[in-house]
Amino acid sequence: MNNLVNLTIDGKSIQAEAGKNLVDVAKAHGVYIPTLCYFRNLNPLGTCRICTVKVNGKDTTGCTVKVAQGMDIEINTPELLDNRKAIIEMLYAEGNHFCPSCEKSGNCDMQNLGYDMGITVTRYPHVFSDKIVDFNPKRMIMESNRCILCKRCVEEVKTDEGKDVFSFVRRGVKTRVQIDYQQEEKLSEAQAIHAMNICPVGAILVKGMIHEQPFGERKYDLLGKDIKPEVKNSNIHKKDNEKFIVATTSLAGCFGCHMSLLDIDTDLLDIIEIAEFNKSPLTDIKNFSKRCHIGLIEGGCSNSENVHVLQEFRKKCDILVAFGECAIMGGIPAMRNFVPLQECLEEAYLNGVTTEIGADVVPGHEDIPKLLNNVYPCNEVVKIDYYIPGCPPNAQHIWKVVKSILLGEEFSIAHDEFKYD
Repeated sequence: MNNLVNLTIDGKSIQAEAGKNLVDVAKAHGVYIPTLCYFRNLNPLGTCRICTVKVNGKDTTGCTVKVAQGMDIEINTPELLDNRKAIIEMLYAEGNHFCPSCEKSGNCDMQNLGYDMGITVTRYPHVFSDKIVDFNPKRMIMESNRCILCKRCVEEVKTDEGKDVFSFVRRGVKTRVQIDYQQEEKLSEAQAIHAMNICPVGAILVKGMIHEQPFGERKYDLLGKDIKPEVKNSNIHKKDNEKFIVATTSLAGCFGCHMSLLDIDTDLLDIIEIAEFNKSPLTDIKNFSKRCHIGLIEGGCSNSENVHVLQEFRKKCDILVAFGECAIMGGIPAMRNFVPLQECLEEAYLNGVTTEIGADVVPGHEDIPKLLNNVYPCNEVVKIDYYIPGCPPNAQHIWKVVKSILLGEEFSIAHDEFKYD
């Protein structure tokens, strides 16, 4: 203990052992630095940049910093917090991180950081790049569309002879992780499961070892914190004796979010006291009969009709809320973005196992909405004011947001209500 040094973290003076890792020192003093690539006894990698901090005024990765005398360290400034949030949003935007369809959901480190940061949408447009999904290894699947190149598997997973199983190939934006099939066969089942577990996302999967834990018992179902979303001044104006006017619609989705709307059961009677529904599948009112204070959008945009309906809602509603994974991220329908549209149509109408024998026509008619090349989240088509993630969102979450917007009240979302899947 004779090699103690003095330093400051966010203005607080502390003492720590010289040369210790900053992430560990901060944790010991009650300061959390989020990480994705940093892992146990691995040499710090500094690849994900989530742990970016300022040391003596300069940005650097916290996991690669060894504390020394006189360091002035900034960790939780507004700038750094927004920077970390932006990095997570970029990872979501550039990869296949559709939580409802991911086998790692509930046990995903990146997903949990999204929860902790209160991320409801990414500020960046989705890339939908089509990378390799490798099913060839004996017991693993490598889903490169989810890989964030953290390098944990490259550094950590070895055979009993010390041979590498994973490696980086190519360069720049084409870099990906490759599995050595010969070495992968030498791994025991326990070693293969370890490789899956150290991956902070759902890029490495062990065949037959997915979905082991039911909802409610997964790692991040049990851990997490409540969040307090920011409610902007909605400037909704109405007369004292009037009800709020609410509209809803379902675009490219499964209608599950609308079913969740009704899951508040008898509390729906309280909603009806302050609001009436206009254009909505719940009322079967086909067209807007009046301007609406708030519109709820389920589903993304997969065809020309979806775009038209969404644009109409933007014109007729003061506040527009996207709710559900499909409206915010594209969701399950957007998984077709990784396959050319023509191939999707041929598989559905020409080559599918249920296709009528002799059928050789992909339907086309002026009355059939034209499919878009991609399925788009709503905010890539029109301006969206609020987002409620989930597949579907928890009913209490939905109505907390809606009532807070209409009534201008602050609210908090419990950890078990704020989910992406």
